[in-house]
This record gives sequence, C-alpha cells and structure tokens, in this order.
Amino acid sequence: MSDTSLNCRGAPSVLPRTHDHRHHPIGGHTENAHLMVFAESSTAEALCRFLDRLAGHFDRKVHLVVDGHSAHRSKKVRDWLAAHPDDAELHFLPPYSPELNPDELVNADLKHSLPRQHRARNQAELAAETRRFFRRRQRQPHIIRGLFGGPHVRYVLDENPMSF
Repeated sequence: MSDTSLNCRGAPSVLPRTHDHRHHPIGGHTENAHLMVFAESSTAEALCRFLDRLAGHFDRKVHLVVDGHSAHRSKKVRDWLAAHPDDAELHFLPPYSPELNPDELVNADLKHSLPRQHRARNQAELAAETRRFFRRRQRQPHIIRGLFGGPHVRYVLDENPMSF
C-alpha cells in the first residue's frame, strides 16, 4: 500500500513503503517544483509546514488540489488557511478519483526512475534517492509539464494557464 501527501496544482503524492519506513514527497508543480520530503506520517503539521514554505516562495495565492485525506481537512489546516487567506486555497478532488490526480503520474515517474539495480536499504537512502530524483525534475520542467497533458489531468493547465 502507499501513503498520501499534498501537492500544489496536483494532488496527493504517493511513495511505496520500504519495510515500515515511509517517506512522503510533498510537491508543488509549477515552473520549478517546490518539494519537501518528510519521514513522518502525512499529518496536518507537515502540511502546514509545506504551506508555510509555499507562502514564502510565491507572491500570489497558491491553489492546491488535494484529496480527502484527514490531514487536508483538519482543523489545524483550516486554521492555517483562515490565518493566511491571501496565501493558499485548497480545492478537493472527488472521492476515489486517482485518475484526476496528476501526482499519480509524478509518482509513477519517480518509481520508474529510481535505480533498479540499487534498492534503498534504509530510510536515509530512500530519502536521498527521492530528493535526487526531484532535484533532477526541477531542472527538467518540460517533463513535469508533459505529465499534465493527459486527458484526465489536463484540467490543471486548462484552468490555470499561467501555472506553467
């Protein structure tokens, strides 16, 4: 099974479990991806840290498309959004709609791009491999842009033409 976290202009990010260790990428897909990889469970606290980070990087409101994960609907996140109305807004995907989630494509790219001959032996190696992958993708925005061209996720570009 996989775990879910947030993404900007996309939706939940999913990474496979390695033993009982979990790493969750949180990403914002714009001209340059804004990323955070963390080892704890997907929590409201982690989401608020990511929202703080995004708010510091943009001079306009960020619109985040998210799933119905309890962290996304938590009181802590609602309080953060109420305190920062000009910084971020959440838009919820319908339940059970991974095909509308562009991050599923980013996650598939991640899984296919990780070295096949070298598997992470521990949590630190998994985090390092994940960060390396996302640093590469930050220098390759055309690949991220291409992921949003699919028929089920095209809505992100159609509704936000300035985001890419």
